[in-house]
Amino acid sequence: MVQVPNDRRYTSEHEWAKEDDGRILVGITEFAQDQLGDIVFVGLPDPGAEVKAGEPVGEVESTKSVSDVYSPVSGRVVDKNTEVEQTPELVNSDPYGRGWLVRIEPADEGIEQLMTADAYSGLIGFEQEGH
Repeated sequence: MVQVPNDRRYTSEHEWAKEDDGRILVGITEFAQDQLGDIVFVGLPDPGAEVKAGEPVGEVESTKSVSDVYSPVSGRVVDKNTEVEQTPELVNSDPYGRGWLVRIEPADEGIEQLMTADAYSGLIGFEQEGH
């Protein structure tokens, strides 16, 4: 069963966003990494990069394909996970923890406009386990 934690919001492109000290932590969902297969490369923007909601903020390459990662909010990248750039398989093994991708200082909106865990679960066709 695919996990969809309740402590974050989701996009229709399979990114997750979690508020973290006024900033937004971003990664790809367990469903997305499962669909991609073994991740072999992660490309992320450097801190200071401006991002727009719904536009690419990086890319994830797997043995099957290359996929853009879309920013769930507009703002400025304040941190990137250099650990996943060096060890891309962390996105497969821990997509909601050590496999996070970027931290964004939001320009204006928060993450309330994104899908709840229940709505995202409906999108991917799974019911949440134990919720």
